[in-house]
Amino acid sequence: MSDCCSKSCSSNEVHETHRCPVNGKVYKGVSEKTILHHINEPWQWEDKQQNYYFCDDPECDVVYFGQDNSVIKKSELRTIVGVKEESDAFPICYCFGLSANQAAKNPEAKAFVVQKTKEHVCECEARNPSGRCCLKDFPAP
Repeated sequence: MSDCCSKSCSSNEVHETHRCPVNGKVYKGVSEKTILHHINEPWQWEDKQQNYYFCDDPECDVVYFGQDNSVIKKSELRTIVGVKEESDAFPICYCFGLSANQAAKNPEAKAFVVQKTKEHVCECEARNPSGRCCLKDFPAP
């Protein structure tokens, strides 16, 4: 299923990894497009023509970081990053506005997202702060 989403949503998917300069854990790359859709005042962001990465550690304040160890923190985003929050009321599906709480209570919600993903209606690379498909983030039935 994730192949379906990645083909339609992440044409510029970055596969490299790098260590977060704050917590030292290894994370996957994220595109410039993704970062631009989530940072405050994107017109003022200086893209340093390097690879960038997404830190999904809830304990770390860093969301994006560059190969040069520059960081973009939660406070510098206009988007709430669900994986960085303790509540299940925050989004897991940014394309269709579903929270983990909604998905857990409504099995048809995941079925809807799966179907729309198959139809290539998602925009994960731009809408999801991770730049990746949300289907793996849905709660188990």
